[in-house]
Amino acid sequence: MTGTGISTAAQAVTHGFLSTSGVEIVFLLVGLVTLGAAVITVTTRQLVHAALWLVVALGGLAVEYLLLTAEFIAWVQVLIYVGSVVVLLLFGLMLTRAPIGRSPDADSGNRWVALGVAGAAAAALVWVVVDAFRTTWIDLGGAPQGSTEVSGEILFRHWVLPFEALSVLLLAALVGAIVLSRRKPDAKKEER
Repeated sequence: MTGTGISTAAQAVTHGFLSTSGVEIVFLLVGLVTLGAAVITVTTRQLVHAALWLVVALGGLAVEYLLLTAEFIAWVQVLIYVGSVVVLLLFGLMLTRAPIGRSPDADSGNRWVALGVAGAAAAALVWVVVDAFRTTWIDLGGAPQGSTEVSGEILFRHWVLPFEALSVLLLAALVGAIVLSRRKPDAKKEER
């Protein structure tokens, strides 16, 4: 009995709060790649490249969900966001005949203001998340938090309306892209 207690105590000392495992290192590396892809997405001046870097960023998030053992959320991320939303964005770019190369219209010259707003929004988001989950404990006796049962129950009980509102918004964006691409050439000349 005492030998088992000593080995458990030794294992607790060797794998403490700040010790890293292979999964944590991969999580950090994938997180850095995802962050880099997100930064390139918002800083590139080519719209098609931005959409493709968005695929990399969203795919990185799916890998992060897999590393957190939330397989259901990871596959929802791949199917809905990487599969549907990015295809919808690319389809909208094609319908509106957006420029393929560098687009001078993609930069308004307000990069420092945008960086300040992005920094403030990120700080507010981190503050809200830390404040919301400061005293939250995970119940290890129940179903795993990333399981399909728990995720589906939370998703369909609390988040159905936001998902439906997002689908209506994406449909409106697609209809708007079709309307813009179907304008008559005479109407475009009259506007100028």
